[in-house]
Amino acid sequence: SEKAFASRLVALGQGHLFAGGGSKTLLAQLSTLDANYPGGLDAYTATAKTLLSQSARGENPLAGWRPSVPDDGFDLAPGSEDYGRYEERGLEEAAGLAFVVPAGGLGERLGFSGVKFELPSEVSTGDCVLQVYANYILAVQRLATERDPKAARRAALRLPLAIMTSDDTDAPIRKLLEARSHFGLEKSQVTILKQEKVAALADSEARFALGADGASVLTKPHGHGDVHYLLHSTGTAKRWAAEGRKWVMFFQDTNTLYFSTF
Repeated sequence: SEKAFASRLVALGQGHLFAGGGSKTLLAQLSTLDANYPGGLDAYTATAKTLLSQSARGENPLAGWRPSVPDDGFDLAPGSEDYGRYEERGLEEAAGLAFVVPAGGLGERLGFSGVKFELPSEVSTGDCVLQVYANYILAVQRLATERDPKAARRAALRLPLAIMTSDDTDAPIRKLLEARSHFGLEKSQVTILKQEKVAALADSEARFALGADGASVLTKPHGHGDVHYLLHSTGTAKRWAAEGRKWVMFFQDTNTLYFSTF
């Protein structure tokens, strides 16, 4: 019930939200925030308090750890025989690939008002970032099909792409994909996962910040780590596993060099 939910929030130290009585709209917003976070607002508040107290005490989360150079790896020189052999081995696994990119931010830091996917990647073609990513995925898809006789015999192999959006980027990215015919990818192989916001904190006690109207909680985007939760909660990871996907390549939305080396 609403009363029980409000009591739970008060127990979490959020009693200030109801100083003015607390509206149904506020409770509805808080209920949505509670449902969208793994473990609910209890887990969100507990984690926030722990991190804030560690910060206040000046604790270093990496204390006791020492960086070291691994001694069990090896360096592959491009063009070498070993490099070619491992590249061939990697391509054998390409049929089991899936791709994931978080794209929750705008390009303001880069002097661009749109989504980062729309940024021109270079001046010779003017292709935008998402076009470059799609071209690489399509190229790997063609190679995987050529190298997998089973894939060649059945319906054409498709390597899925999941894009995590936010309130800021969801509509523009969907519009971009539709306007550009999904950049050559089939619509069915692109999954959009929308990242929800979390409550903004007002102080070191992890109290939620109220908006200027006093009737709603201020919210903010969460971190890129949400993509793992969304892959799980939407059933995307389970579906991919059932389809025989074995590998996931995670990359960012502002660097077209990722695919040059993967």
